[in-house]
Amino acid sequence: MNSNDELPEELDDNLFEHLRVDVPKGQELLRIDKFLMHFIANATRSKIQKAAENGDIYVNDVPVKSNYRVKPLDVVRILLAHPPYENRVDPENIPLDIVYEDDALLLINKPPGLVVHPGHGNYTGTLVNALAYHFENLPMNSSERPGLVHRIDKDTSGLLVIAKTESAMTHLAKQFEAKTSEREYIALVWGNVKEDEGTIEGNIARHVKDRMQMQVFADPEIGKPAITHYKVLERFGYVTLVSCILETGRTHQIRVHMKHIGHPLFNDERYGGHLILKGTTFTKYKQFIDNCFKILPRQALHAKTLGFVHPTTGEMMRFDTELPDDMKEVIEKWRGYAKSNMAEEDDEV
Repeated sequence: MNSNDELPEELDDNLFEHLRVDVPKGQELLRIDKFLMHFIANATRSKIQKAAENGDIYVNDVPVKSNYRVKPLDVVRILLAHPPYENRVDPENIPLDIVYEDDALLLINKPPGLVVHPGHGNYTGTLVNALAYHFENLPMNSSERPGLVHRIDKDTSGLLVIAKTESAMTHLAKQFEAKTSEREYIALVWGNVKEDEGTIEGNIARHVKDRMQMQVFADPEIGKPAITHYKVLERFGYVTLVSCILETGRTHQIRVHMKHIGHPLFNDERYGGHLILKGTTFTKYKQFIDNCFKILPRQALHAKTLGFVHPTTGEMMRFDTELPDDMKEVIEKWRGYAKSNMAEEDDEV
């Protein structure tokens, strides 16, 4: 698994870890310059080769050249003489939609498009930059990110809990780790989901070939266990509205699990949902989908409800948010389409 979310480690010789990749068991042999291009945003192969020439790329604690072939279970690290830029957080006056706040924590309804924390290619304009502006002395999590107990993807909207004290951070983090927090997401997925409800289980790790994707692996020794419970809310023929309850919280979990059972999220480009996967060959239908994609230029996923035990009062708290306007509008369009068109169209793609 790629663990570049870990706290950068300062080494004895004053080098700082900028990237660490634990190569999965299923990785095929691949030159390290090609391998690393999947992990570093906007990197060119020549830049990676230069880093190798400078002795900045290590495999199993030994510097390697750019023609080194990465193999399963290698530990690849990039070590530089300065700390990672992404660890610096500059306060920025970005408005926050605060759903609830007290002395221990706050709940934020994150809009789509807002990156949660600085990282490769996104050093400013993130939720963490906004938190640094609006709040002083937020506690650091294990990755040195202020206030963050958990994350949601850039183009996913919805609820996030932020810790305001060290004790709240510890208490909330333990709940997420112990799987006692309650998290419900609403997703619009391609296809007519066969069962009214079900559970998807399957270990998740980085995709062997496309490192920007995650993938389900049958081998229990690869990746981390992941469990998603889903329930159909509404059927529109070519797409289905579902509720997903997370038992675990892996990277891209719902997006990966729904693709795994043959139902990628609507307009989820990374997992193929930006293509017309179900429907008719009619031009009118293609125009309808294109319009939906323009209204909702992201994966159709919203973190709707969040429940946890309050770290100070011990009270069980549950918060709920409405679907954002882009998802509401697309769902309404599908309702209308299903009513007026499904009866007359049976020419499946």
